[in-house]
Formats: sequence, C-alpha cells, structure tokens
Amino acid sequence: MRTSICELLDIDVPIFAFTHCRDVVVEVSKSGGFGVLGAVGFTPERLEEELNWIDRNIGDYKYGIDFLIPASRIEEDDTEKLKAMIPDEHQAFIKALLAENDVPELPPDYVGHLASAEDGATIGDRPIEMLRTTLEKHKKISFYANALGTPPPEVMELCRSHNIRVAAMAGEAKHAAKHKAAGCDIVIAVGGEAAGHTGDISTLVLTPQVVKEVSPMPVLAAGGIGSGAQIAAAIALGAQGVWTGSLWLPTQQSELTPIQRSKVIASTSKDTVRSRCMSGKPNRMIKSGFTAAWDADDAPEPLPFPLQYLLTSDAAERFAHFSIDEMVSYPAGQVIGMLNDELSVRQVVQSLMEDYIDAVERVAATLEL
Repeated sequence: MRTSICELLDIDVPIFAFTHCRDVVVEVSKSGGFGVLGAVGFTPERLEEELNWIDRNIGDYKYGIDFLIPASRIEEDDTEKLKAMIPDEHQAFIKALLAENDVPELPPDYVGHLASAEDGATIGDRPIEMLRTTLEKHKKISFYANALGTPPPEVMELCRSHNIRVAAMAGEAKHAAKHKAAGCDIVIAVGGEAAGHTGDISTLVLTPQVVKEVSPMPVLAAGGIGSGAQIAAAIALGAQGVWTGSLWLPTQQSELTPIQRSKVIASTSKDTVRSRCMSGKPNRMIKSGFTAAWDADDAPEPLPFPLQYLLTSDAAERFAHFSIDEMVSYPAGQVIGMLNDELSVRQVVQSLMEDYIDAVERVAATLEL
C-alpha cells in the first residue's frame, strides 16, 4: 500500500489517524501508519505532558500535530473580553439548558481529558505560540496539519524553519488551490460525511476534484473511511492516502468517556448532524438533545468561532461528566454506522490492511475477465 506520501513521511502505509489520544498516536505510528495529535483540547502544560509521553513511547517513529488556526480569526486574546462579547441571549440559553437538565457545576478540583475553551489552544495567538514551543522541543514531530483553512504565513514560516511537512484541510477545490498557493505539502480533501469541521461535498465527489486541482501535489481523502476497501477507493480516485478520525473513537485506547463510547458504537450513519452549535463553524457531531436545542425555532444563531466554543465548552463537559445521556454529543462522522466493535488500535490497522488487499484483488480480478 505504499504511495508517494509514504516516501514523503517515511511510513509504511498511508493511513493517517487524527486523535486527541496519545495512545492512539503511538499505536498507529508503531503499526506503520501515522498518528496525529489534535492539540486544540489541551492547555500548554497538558500538551507538553502528552507530547513528552509520546516521545518516550513512540520509539524511532514520527508523528504529527494538528491545531485550529484559521487564516482569519478574532485577534483578541483576553478571555474575559471575549466572554463579554457573548450576548446575554446566548448566555441565558445555555443556562436554561443546564437548568432544565439539573446539571451541577463541575467540582473545583475537576480535571477533564480536554481543556476548556478558556484554557485550550483556541484564543488569539495562543495556538501559534503553542505550536512554536512544540516544534522547538519535540523533534519526533515531522508533520503539521492546519484544521481550519490555509495556514497563516507565520505558521508556514515556523514549520519551514523546523523542516515540518504542512497539510491543510479543504472542503472545496478552491480551498485546495489556496493551500497549494500558500506552499503546503499535502491537501486533505474533507468530505461532508467526515467528523468535525467539514464542508458539504461528499468524499467520493470531492477527492477527484481536489486531486485534479492540485496535481501532482499529494492528497489525502477524508470522510467516511472505515475499511480497507474505502482506502482502495480513495487511491483509485487519485488520493495518496487517507485521513481518518472517527475510526479510532471506539478503540480500546481512545479518549472517550464510557457514555461517549457507547453512543458511538450504538449510532447509525444517520445519527450525526452538521451543526455550528459547538464551535461556531460547521461541525459534524452525534445528534443529541444539545444539537436539537440549537436547531429549535427559538434558539439564537450560533456565534462566530471562538465565541461559540467559549459559550458551549463548559456545558458540553458537564453533560459528559455527569452522564446526561440525552445531551451528550461528540464530533463524529457518518462512518460510525460501521463501527460496532471495541477493538485495539493494532487490530484496526491490521483489519484495514487485510481488507485493502482483498479489495485490490477483487478489482484486479475484473481485469482478467
């Protein structure tokens, strides 16, 4: 399954795993793929702990880092000033949702797996500074992915100074063209069925459009990838590999709480929705009472990023911590309808490779007829 992207990053198979879990990063990279840690949910201190752990446990393998750094963003980095920009109507709406579900405050000593919006890598120039520190200290990182549009020039310069390969996500061919013009090394074609921040064009349609737009630049296909056959399909469309995320959510090593994991395993492909209710940007996530509340006629319009994330992140954490099942959500793609087992990361990688071989053999057999 080696492609040009394997040569570019010195990996055995072009399977990229986006995750907030350090264990998944390590296990995917050790299994021949490429683990990428999503840094948005960590404080600077927690991110340093996670990266140190990865460095100690990943051996001689490389890995990547992912930040949400939009090309255009609110420059204000004072959290209290940003909170003051949130309208009273929105504050009242969140308070009412929490009250209706009798959700307590988090304990004073509570430490979640992911940071709050106030403390994480979302505000002002904090993510750029966190990226700078990360690249200076952690030499096993060889890849950076920008999750919200074309990387700003300062990010490109920073990565180039550390010899880091740069990728950016595209939901349309015109976005891919901007990434190429900015000097990115890889484009990730993110179909609308993917988890997290996506456009609305399906992977099957989007991938060949992006490939045509940026050729010979390598492209990763993202969205709905849950089997080796789908990897073979992505390569047949011209991609040089795949970017996966939801695939790792039910694994034994993932960061999900028990209630989140059970929701992923129980969900069908119809149980996700693209909504701006969590971050302010279109984000595919599991349907819940929370997403339904924001779809109601009397709900306010979601705010721009990062204001909406500042508004909602504490409530989302409280719903999950206190197991308010009806209100719990999590970013997840339509592929969760295929994920019915709690396997180890290594088992998932092995299954992907075996299924890929079977798929290629099926296609090859048609040439003999």
